[in-house]
Amino acid sequence: MTAPLTPSPPPDRRSSQSSPPGEAASPQQGPGQPAQDGAWQPPATGSGAAQDAHAPAAAHAAGGPGTVAEVRQAVVALVAVAVAGVLLGLLWLWLAPRVPLVGDVSGDSWIVYLKDSEGEQAVGVDGTFTLLGLAFGVVSAVAVFLARRRGGVPLVVALCLGGLLGSLLAWRLGVWLGPQQDVIAHAKAVGKGVTFSAPLKLSAKGALLAWPLAALVVHLALTALFAPREPEPHEQGGPYPGPYDGSHAA
Repeated sequence: MTAPLTPSPPPDRRSSQSSPPGEAASPQQGPGQPAQDGAWQPPATGSGAAQDAHAPAAAHAAGGPGTVAEVRQAVVALVAVAVAGVLLGLLWLWLAPRVPLVGDVSGDSWIVYLKDSEGEQAVGVDGTFTLLGLAFGVVSAVAVFLARRRGGVPLVVALCLGGLLGSLLAWRLGVWLGPQQDVIAHAKAVGKGVTFSAPLKLSAKGALLAWPLAALVVHLALTALFAPREPEPHEQGGPYPGPYDGSHAA
């Protein structure tokens, strides 16, 4: 008695049955298709393009000075600008006009008065300090920019603070090296009716801000005109990605 013939299975079923137990047949994996474990793997060409696009941005960020270097440079600039106040004080003492005074005796006391009551020497003293402060602000801003070639908040703050400290140093140095502060003692020393110079003083204290303000404006202008440009976001990240079409969903 012969056994009944069993029909052969279809090709797909035959291939699945021929696989070893525990291993399922999988179609050929192409670019942009889900991996065997179900995770999305982008095409190799897209990944390489993204890395190449971000490489210039990383190199640019690595090439700039760090925060520690910027603070160190700012401290050096602050000290150098403040020390330049010694030169400003000497120039102010040399160029500022003198205010003539005359001493006289009234009874048993000395009196001191202006020799030229309509003179403008006192205004010239303040004006000389202001003009010198503006000139020092321009020179210090140009010098710092040429030495650094970049902007930055620490450097700008150091430049302004150094200019203010330099102005204060110049003011006190000029007063200290100028004519005697005690005008009565000075009048007694030179004698009655003899003209002598009044103490050097700064009546308009706003002149102390001429140096830092000029340095700030000039440095910002130089930075805006000649400093290296930072790359735009689309230049750092490469071309914009295409519209999302949902084909990459898991």
